Amino acid sequence: MFLYVWLDGCMQTEKHSQHLIDAAALFKLLGNESRLQIMLLLAEREHTVSELVAVTGMSQPLISQHLRGLREGGLVKTTRSGKSISYKVADSHVAHVITDAVEHVSEH
Repeated sequence: MFLYVWLDGCMQTEKHSQHLIDAAALFKLLGNESRLQIMLLLAEREHTVSELVAVTGMSQPLISQHLRGLREGGLVKTTRSGKSISYKVADSHVAHVITDAVEHVSEH
C-alpha cells in the first residue's frame, strides 16, 4: 500500500511516511477537550498554571499534567520569571490548526 504525502511543495508517494506518523501523534496529543481548551488560551497569551486553573476551573494537578504532556510533545514552551513559570504555544502553526478545527465544527 502506498501513501500519498505532500512534501516540499509537491505530491510524493512513500510506503511509510514519518511525517504522517508525526502528524498522527500531534492529533492524538490534541485529542482531548481539556488540552484543546488550554491550547486555545495559550494561543491568546502566556499563562501561569494558576491563571489556567482560574480560567478553566480544572484542578492544578490536572492542568500541570496536561501541560507536561503538551510540553513533552513540543507544543508548549515555558518562560521563567523568578519563581513563576509561564506557558505559551511553541508554534503558531499548531494554534492555527486548533482554531481552524474549532471554526470548522462551529460552521456545521
